[in-house]
Amino acid sequence: MYAISLGDDGAELRPLDPWHAEEFLAHLDRGREFITQHIPFGANATDVGSARAILQSYADRRAADSGFLHGLWLDGKLVGGLLFRVFDAATGVCEIGCWLEPAGTGRGLVTRGARVLIDWAFEERGMHRVEWHASSANIPSVNAARRLGMTREGVLRESSSHRGVRQDIEVWAVLAPEWRAARARTAHNDH
Repeated sequence: MYAISLGDDGAELRPLDPWHAEEFLAHLDRGREFITQHIPFGANATDVGSARAILQSYADRRAADSGFLHGLWLDGKLVGGLLFRVFDAATGVCEIGCWLEPAGTGRGLVTRGARVLIDWAFEERGMHRVEWHASSANIPSVNAARRLGMTREGVLRESSSHRGVRQDIEVWAVLAPEWRAARARTAHNDH
């Protein structure tokens, strides 16, 4: 399979497949409390079989062209990932999200990896809109959306419950023309 380098610090973006179940479970176990502070991602992965089932569900979604997972590796160690939780090619709308264990934080991995996937969604798949949903309390996730140049479109007040607490969910998005214009400005400024 392929690996996309995210810089000279040993960071890579790779597909996260069912055969990664043991590594995925070990990663979730290392960061479970941190990862599930704001999102339930991976909470049901309690053994290799259940970890494989989560990965298989996304492999099935990838085969159906409706979502997929990519892992973020740092020096050969899985430390987080990105996913298209929703991918609707017919409407041109998708939702990207992320998770990290503590060892992956503060390095720009999510931003660098998301840029690759957003470029792919717009340029290869012809998507028109990429969304990012995050609990207002999840400041690192909100900041990632901001760093990606997304626009905060609104807040779904107390629309989600996590760990028995009602959460406000912020909806951020970027449209293909906005993304292309921002990328062109960045490329122009680099010269």
